Order: sequence, then structure tokens, then C-alpha cells
Amino acid sequence: MKKKRHDLLVIIPAYNEESNIEDVLEELEKPPISDIADVLVINDASKDDTNFKVKVRGKAKMVTHVFNLGYGSAIQLGYKYAVRRRYQYVIQMDADGQHDPSNIPVIYQELKKRDENGDLPDIVLGSRYMRQEETFETSFAKNIAYIWFRFMIRIFTGRKFADPTTGLQGLNRKAFLYYSKYEHFDDKYPDANMITQMLLLKFKIREIPAVMHNRNTGVSMHSGIKPFIYMFRMTFSVLAVAFRFGLLQEDKGVGENDFFWQEKEEDLI
Repeated sequence: MKKKRHDLLVIIPAYNEESNIEDVLEELEKPPISDIADVLVINDASKDDTNFKVKVRGKAKMVTHVFNLGYGSAIQLGYKYAVRRRYQYVIQMDADGQHDPSNIPVIYQELKKRDENGDLPDIVLGSRYMRQEETFETSFAKNIAYIWFRFMIRIFTGRKFADPTTGLQGLNRKAFLYYSKYEHFDDKYPDANMITQMLLLKFKIREIPAVMHNRNTGVSMHSGIKPFIYMFRMTFSVLAVAFRFGLLQEDKGVGENDFFWQEKEEDLI
């Protein structure tokens, strides 16, 4: 019997995550997640056994880059896959075990929940800093970066976010269709810059508490002095976004119309 396709796709970019990916997939293969979502792993040319570990389980779909293209490119490939397979919702999560799979049903329901004005969110952010009963340990360098990015987003959009760099996000079709297009998404480090961009484009973004864990094995892409380098790069990226979509008003109003983009056949092949 052919497996029923769900309207939700969970996308997981993975680079050298052989020590973590099996545990993540094991949780995703269980109800209630297996009852509501399909899973796609984007293997970004890992040098370890990530590719083998995913294949041997045989339940998640996988696309493998021939060359390492970076986190943003892996995520965008997941969006393109979701567009062409006609999914209605996407939830992106990391392969290192920091994003607890229990967040998936919660984010999925939030994407379909109307606010007091009757509006649905286009993007739902899962925050590690909104759960009062838990504390999430971060380095001094990362804390400085988070404070700075919160400040920049508030300056340019007027919105406050507890976790401006969260990789745990849910998107409706309107949002990931926009992201799937050329030059609409940062192919390296999509974080605070993308939040700023989508708010300036009038997409509706909601932030909710999420269950997260500290990484136990492997190396974070923001370890050592990398947070300072990342902070420097992201600052200029946010400024560029503010210039393009705030001052120049590129793509003005695309987030205000649920049918802002007429999907063409080439979007779905």
C-alpha cells in the first residue's frame, strides 16, 4: 500500500552529524509525529557516515549535495522540495539533537491557529528563551550576539523577539514559496536578517516557547570565535535587508495577499 503523503514536511539540514542523526530520526518515526509529517534530510556533503545512517533507517527521504554548500543552501533546497511536492507546511529543525521533536506538533498546530484578529501566522519561531521553567546555557559571545540582533530587529521593525537566531521554525506555503526563489533567502546564515526581511515584507511572524537541549556531541558551526565573525557578518546582512526591503521597498506588499504569487508549472516540476 502506498504511503499517504502528509501536508507537513520536516526538513533537517545535516553536515557531519553521524553521532546525532539516528536519535533524531528515531523520535520522528514515532507517533504523533509520524502521523502528521513526512521527513526530508538534506545531507550537505557530509564527510562522515551521516548519509549511511539515514539510508539504513529507510524511512526519511534524503537529498545529498555533491559539494558542501552551507546551512542556508541546504535549508533552501528543502523549501524547493516542499514546493514541488505540494506540501502546505514546513518545519525546519537541526540534526544535532538540540531541537526536541516534541516541538513539531506544537508548531504545526500554531501554524493553523488564528490570532485575536483572525490572522494565521506565516512563520512560527520556536524560542529557547521563553520557557520560564528552563534555562538554556549559551556562551558569553553568543549572548552578546543575541542581544545585538534583538536590538537590530526592534530598530528596523518595531518587533521584539526572545530568540532571533532560532533554527527551529515553521512556515506556511506562502512563506517557503517566497524563500525558495532566487535571491530571496540567505544561502549561508539565515537568521535575524531573514526575520527582519519577512517583517518588512508584511509576513506575519509568531514566536512561541520551545523545548531545546544543549549539544552533547559534535561541533557547532558557531563555536570558538565564530560567533564574533558571525555577528559581524550578520550585522551587515541585516543592514542590507533593511536598505532593500525597508528603504527601497523591494517586493513591497507580497506578504499582505494570501495569493501574492501565482504558482506556475515550473514551480512544481
